[in-house]
Amino acid sequence: IDALHACSGKRFNYNTYKLLALSITFWAYCLFHATRKPPSVVKSVLKGDQQLATGKQQQDGDTPVNYGWAPFNAPNGQSLLGQVDLAFLAAYAAGMFCAGHMGDRTDLRVFLSAGMVGSGLCCAFVGMAYLWDIHSMSYFTWFMIAGGVFQSTGWPSVVSIMANWYGKGKRGLVMGIWNAHTSLGNILGTVIAAACLQYGWGYAFIVPGVLISLLGLVVFATLVVQPADVGLSSNSYEPLPPSKSVDGGTASIEQVQLLADGTLRTARSSQGRLETIRLSSSRQLKPLDPHDFQEYDDHDGKDKADAESSEGVGFWQAWAIPGVSSFAFCLFFSKLIAYTFLYWLPYYIKSTPIEGRMLSAKQAGDLSTLFDVGGVAGGIMAGHLSDKSGASALVATGFTVASVPFLYLYRYYGNISFGINVVLMMICGFCVNGPYALITTAVSADLGTHESLAGNAKALATVTAIIDGMGSIGAAIGPMLTGYISDTTGFDGVFLMLYIAALMAGLLLARLCIKELQTLKGDRKLGPGLRVPSGVQLAIKHEDKL
Repeated sequence: IDALHACSGKRFNYNTYKLLALSITFWAYCLFHATRKPPSVVKSVLKGDQQLATGKQQQDGDTPVNYGWAPFNAPNGQSLLGQVDLAFLAAYAAGMFCAGHMGDRTDLRVFLSAGMVGSGLCCAFVGMAYLWDIHSMSYFTWFMIAGGVFQSTGWPSVVSIMANWYGKGKRGLVMGIWNAHTSLGNILGTVIAAACLQYGWGYAFIVPGVLISLLGLVVFATLVVQPADVGLSSNSYEPLPPSKSVDGGTASIEQVQLLADGTLRTARSSQGRLETIRLSSSRQLKPLDPHDFQEYDDHDGKDKADAESSEGVGFWQAWAIPGVSSFAFCLFFSKLIAYTFLYWLPYYIKSTPIEGRMLSAKQAGDLSTLFDVGGVAGGIMAGHLSDKSGASALVATGFTVASVPFLYLYRYYGNISFGINVVLMMICGFCVNGPYALITTAVSADLGTHESLAGNAKALATVTAIIDGMGSIGAAIGPMLTGYISDTTGFDGVFLMLYIAALMAGLLLARLCIKELQTLKGDRKLGPGLRVPSGVQLAIKHEDKL
């Protein structure tokens, strides 16, 4: 950071650091997801083509390996592939609960960068089995377990960092756009892995592993975890023009800051100090007495000291936060669906004829990226609707229930033509990724800063880890069950599992949906004129209590 300051000739302002945090965390988690895609792309290569048992060669030019890779080319190969997925995702889920607790108590910059480098090395070592001619199931299992543990450091870290820089106003939309890193990472991982197949399946793991390791070093050198780390206030400032008229009065205000206790603090450029003003019952801004003024010093380190002195919340205390358990179990089923597609969609496409034509592994991988294209739109739309309505549970439930008929249509009508397949696949991605993105980002961040925590800033990573940890258990179970079910009943049984999971995800939020409907009904009685953004709602509610 100091080197960047020297190059630019000046210190960065708040918005520059804010944009830097968004960009770094976006690309960091983008590559986290990119390193999860190679297993889904190489599944068909590792399993091999059963027709080759007769000795026939497949001339698709897709990969030099025609007979699969032991032990995955055995008759129970799909089950073994499911076990490898389970090893990674179970370790990821278990590590997630510990990672959130550790993240609240350690330097997130070091924590995140170490996880990226470790994850990259584990991914690369899996690919090295191709170069070293390793066929041991235990080798693949142990490196996937280690990779899952390192991967678990990513999500609690990036969500906590984003919450440090971005307030609750329009958090759903911002997080929805930012969460596009998940789908973009899936797309990049698929494209890179598919392109590497021509050199051998091992390179599909090695290249993404090297990329995330290198970015981990960049994160260590440039990431600013919170404003206090560079001498800035932990609350953002929004500039206002001079002599701004407020409720009939005039004030030469340069910056305004909304504090946690419902007061506003303003900084006047002429005096270089902060003046505290309070929202009165008549919605007018009135200054307090001069003895309430407090001097402001960019380098006093007060915010940093406060952040370091607060202690993280306990595991069970975080579970007791209202809404955490409901959204955590909903995410269990949402991620079960999302990760079943993440790990098995390319294999499903390759094994299912479209217009009577079988696709190669590379073609199936490239086509599967359209699911994530729909997922980007779904995440953004879910965040936008959540911001507009303030009803996150209703939005998540609507998306999950809507996914059921489209999953059915994709299974039974997606093979009619490529056009129908593409449209239905993108709609499924839209519906599946919407609640998944909303819960893991905006909802987790809101619950991690819930009023019951009394302003404790070090609870966010723990809450995020609990919610995503439960989701990761579902993510581990889904791909594993898919391997067994597809071996016995085919993919009809797999899609039946997905229908049930989607309905369960919606039912788990039923109680919260009822409460949100009652709240929306009460808002309509008050009239549309009183509709205000969520960040201001909290201040008005606090004022009404005074």
